[in-house]
Amino acid sequence: MGKSTNRIIALIQKETIQLLRDRRTLAIMLLLPLIELLLFAYAIRLVVNHLPTAVADMSMDGESRQFISALVQSNSFDVIEYVAGQAEVIKAIDENRARVGVVIPPHFAQDVARGDAEVLIILDGSDALSVKSGYSAAVAVAQARALDIATDKARRMGITLQTMPIRTSTTVLYNPAMNDLIFIMPGLVAMLLQVITVITTAQAVVREHELGTIEQLLATPARPLELLVGKLLPYMAVMLVNLAIITLVATFWFGVPFQGNPWLFAWLSVLFVWSGLGLGLLISSVARTQAEAQEIAVMLTMFSMLLTGFIFPRGPMPAAIQVIGNLIPLTYFIRIARGIITKGIGLTFLWTDVLALVVYGVMIVLVAAMTSRQRLD
Repeated sequence: MGKSTNRIIALIQKETIQLLRDRRTLAIMLLLPLIELLLFAYAIRLVVNHLPTAVADMSMDGESRQFISALVQSNSFDVIEYVAGQAEVIKAIDENRARVGVVIPPHFAQDVARGDAEVLIILDGSDALSVKSGYSAAVAVAQARALDIATDKARRMGITLQTMPIRTSTTVLYNPAMNDLIFIMPGLVAMLLQVITVITTAQAVVREHELGTIEQLLATPARPLELLVGKLLPYMAVMLVNLAIITLVATFWFGVPFQGNPWLFAWLSVLFVWSGLGLGLLISSVARTQAEAQEIAVMLTMFSMLLTGFIFPRGPMPAAIQVIGNLIPLTYFIRIARGIITKGIGLTFLWTDVLALVVYGVMIVLVAAMTSRQRLD
């Protein structure tokens, strides 16, 4: 046991020295996740506000102006220009000057008084997020304005509306302000951690094959398991430092509250990083060059972004697609990260994902070790 430990320590020292000398790889491991975190956090928005809007107000009366004012005050629409009619509105959307068009017909005030006013909202269907946000906001503004008009008319008739027939009381748990970053950040931290772990591990092992140093390691008294542990532990240490940095940036720079136990998150992150290292090792066993390893890792990243629940919910996905997502460790860790960071829950509710991550980590490393041995043989 003592000799085995000494051999592992010697391998860790050798790998650590080699990693510290490879400043390019070290810089990628430490700086790239931070840069990508900043870019993603500032770029990704799931709800689009301040949509550039072209308005054709062919009524030019008090009611039309109040309706336009209500649209602007909702913060969902920014009026960038007033045009003559519907054709000019469509032209503004065609030329990408506007994402939304509002056409108010003549005699709008009279139509409102009769109770049959209609406003045409034209949306740019080439931008799905803008369409959904614009449609929902326009409907909400129109309903609110209609209620105000109905209430005012009832008051003038001497009728007091005491209560609405149906009232809704809504409580949003964990994210009452419905801040996109609170949803995005835990998944983004997990996503970046997997990407960097898999790519750097795969390329490091493939580089050993290309340089022929892997054969030198096999000539030492160290057993294959000792080689594996000695090779992967330094990368695990760097990845955990990485995790701490990007989690602190997410919490203190972007103001994403950390509701749960940070020590539980750290320990479960070790399981996830180990799974990522095993995945990188598996890629290195089938890739012949560093370029091939990177291509496979990029393909895995694409699957991870689409199938793990990082942005798109997994519930509506077909069962076969969900099965593919279950083969990616990020699927489980995203639920763990959101559970701990956003909800503040513990193992009582997360144990199934933790168990899946443990099984995955053990299996992927065993498979990677066997395929690596076959390649060496």
